[in-house]
Amino acid sequence: MLLMTFAGSACNRSASDGEATSESAPDMSGSTVVGKQRRAVLAGGCFWCTEAVFEQLEGVLDVVSGYAGGSADSANYRAVAAGQTDHAEAIQITYDPTKITFEKLLKVFFTVAHDPTQLNQQGPDTGRQYRSAVFCTDAQEKKVAEDYIRQLEDTKLYAKPIVTTLEMLKQFYPAETYHQDYVQQNPNQPYVVANALPKVKKVRETFANQLAP
Repeated sequence: MLLMTFAGSACNRSASDGEATSESAPDMSGSTVVGKQRRAVLAGGCFWCTEAVFEQLEGVLDVVSGYAGGSADSANYRAVAAGQTDHAEAIQITYDPTKITFEKLLKVFFTVAHDPTQLNQQGPDTGRQYRSAVFCTDAQEKKVAEDYIRQLEDTKLYAKPIVTTLEMLKQFYPAETYHQDYVQQNPNQPYVVANALPKVKKVRETFANQLAP
């Protein structure tokens, strides 16, 4: 995993009722797996942005942009972006649970990577393919996500309801090669500057102690 070092200043994301600060977000600890790699699949809008956020974290071994929630025959960018499938743009995170827990990944996901109060939308991207979702690999992972969302709701961290869906993962389909490491490869692309780089900057500031060396 490469630590991204983007040059130049990034546009600041405008604050919304759904934006939260990590200082007030619950931080659950622990993991059921020790010394083994685990995978988590999360969807929070454009996968370019979420991929760039998680690639920076210590303990994250690999991040792959792709599609989850639909079938193999329609797992391609043209169909998914047109809203013609059940897929969501998602990322598959391979991580070392001895260095970063699933719970910590959820904290980054809910407080930096996306806005969990936006229904079928993230920023300028609209449609069910941009829905907020945790694709759970087993019942334990689903329970952890349910408990975390309940804590967020109990603490009233957000002014709006959390609309994140919890869906059991059937299959993850990697996206086309040109989507992988897109932000790192295209730091000056206008969409990246406006939407991805502010999140890259925010995760560095908010989770400075969790960044890869």
